[in-house]
Amino acid sequence: MKPVSRTIQGLALAAVLGLGVGAMAAYVAAQPAEQVIKVTAKRFDYTPGEIKLKKGVPVVLEFTSQDVVMGFNAPDLGARTDIVPGTVTRVRLVPDKVGSFEFHCDIFCGSGHEEMTGTIIVTD
Repeated sequence: MKPVSRTIQGLALAAVLGLGVGAMAAYVAAQPAEQVIKVTAKRFDYTPGEIKLKKGVPVVLEFTSQDVVMGFNAPDLGARTDIVPGTVTRVRLVPDKVGSFEFHCDIFCGSGHEEMTGTIIVTD
C-alpha cells in the first residue's frame, strides 16, 4: 500500500498536468486558422489584384502561374517569391502595419510587365 502523501502528490501532479494540457488545447483552439488566399499570376495580371488583410492575422498567399516564371514582391511588407508554372508557391505573411501596400512582378515577363501590380490593404 502506498503512503497517503505520495498518492496525494501523484493526484496533484496529474491534476496540474491535466490542466496544463487542457489549457494548451484551449489556447490552440482559440488561435485563428491561417487564411489561405489563392493568387493566380499570368501575363500581365494578378488575380485578385487587391488583397484585404487584418493587421496581426497570419495569412498564406498561395501562388500559381499560368504561363511563365513570375515574381511577387511586396517590399513594404517584406514578402518576396518566385512563381514557377506548374507549382504552387506559398508565402506566409503576418502584416504588422496598417495601410495600402503595392505589390508587383519583379521578374521581367514581357511587354506588359511594368503594369503587373496589385495592392494589399491592411486594416485593424
